[in-house]
Amino acid sequence: MFEPRSLAGDGSPDSAVDPSETSVDPPGPEHSGPGGHPGSATTGRSLTLALWTLRAGPALMLVALVVAASLSTPLFMTTGNIGNVLDASAVIAVLAIGQLLVILTRGIDLSVGSTLALATVLGALVFQDGHGGPLVIGAMLATGLAVGTINGLIFVYGRVPHPFIVTLATLSVARGLALLLSDGRPKFGMPDSVVYIGGKSIDWFPHSAFVVAALAGIATLLLAKLVWGRWIYAVGGNPEAARRTGIPRDGVIVSVYVLSGLAAGVAAVITAGRTASGSPNFGSLAELDAIAAVIIGGAAFAGGRGHVGNALIGAFMIGVIRNVLNLQNVDAFYQMIVIGLVILAAVEADVIRGRVEERFRVRRGEQLA
Repeated sequence: MFEPRSLAGDGSPDSAVDPSETSVDPPGPEHSGPGGHPGSATTGRSLTLALWTLRAGPALMLVALVVAASLSTPLFMTTGNIGNVLDASAVIAVLAIGQLLVILTRGIDLSVGSTLALATVLGALVFQDGHGGPLVIGAMLATGLAVGTINGLIFVYGRVPHPFIVTLATLSVARGLALLLSDGRPKFGMPDSVVYIGGKSIDWFPHSAFVVAALAGIATLLLAKLVWGRWIYAVGGNPEAARRTGIPRDGVIVSVYVLSGLAAGVAAVITAGRTASGSPNFGSLAELDAIAAVIIGGAAFAGGRGHVGNALIGAFMIGVIRNVLNLQNVDAFYQMIVIGLVILAAVEADVIRGRVEERFRVRRGEQLA
């Protein structure tokens, strides 16, 4: 019987044996390795240390980035600037939470940026028709849910080979609808409640950061405490084994696209509140930022591994990089280059982690033999 992989403390499955639960040293006072080689214990400890370092990689990268940013300009660590970073990172963080759920199941959602734009346009049109905040917010959230549901249903029940195809199509459709409904122009005006959510702050701390914290907490609880969360990791880890053991694989996959669309709707509320408008040009390349944040956070495109906290770290790293380059008056084009290099570093760290985990499993097998 297939069982979902055991969950770590943050609710995600560990792709290797937990070093805290498995000793890499064989029993015996000499602590010699298999075959009596005295260097085996040292090698095992080195593998354990390397494994934990790689798992903490996103957090370590963020700390190093913040230290470097603080040294490069005294303005970075001011409360006002930290508030700017949190506000600028909020939309990426919200989209990254939804994108993480999709990537955990070996999928991808390219439509979230266009969904965000369409949702803001529809919200602005609802407001111009004389409706208040609840209906405007409901329209934006419903737009995200609708696009996400379409993505999931077409991908699963339309037997499309890969979600890239479906979400690429809805990316184009949603952007086209946004342009059509708005006549290609921004629609100004949003209710006070929307502006309060996306554009206001408590002193220097933006309200949008509270939205991110709330969504992150909900997502963490769903993944860690509900059977549904375990199913997501199981489907991403081994889809066929999950199906054979009775896990509703199709329903799980549809659900993550629905939630990714909902996240795009929430991101639309934040964006519309920040700008007090809706625009068909909002969210351009936001899907790439969200994917980048998830990958920088250590999630695997192969599915089955990822953490909400690390996805937020990835989003915050992107915000910090852009903020520091802006403070240094660096050309905006360099931002794309730097973020691309950070993504490559994160992917390479994931490759190295896989190799270390494999060596860890081999050594454990030798000790048990």
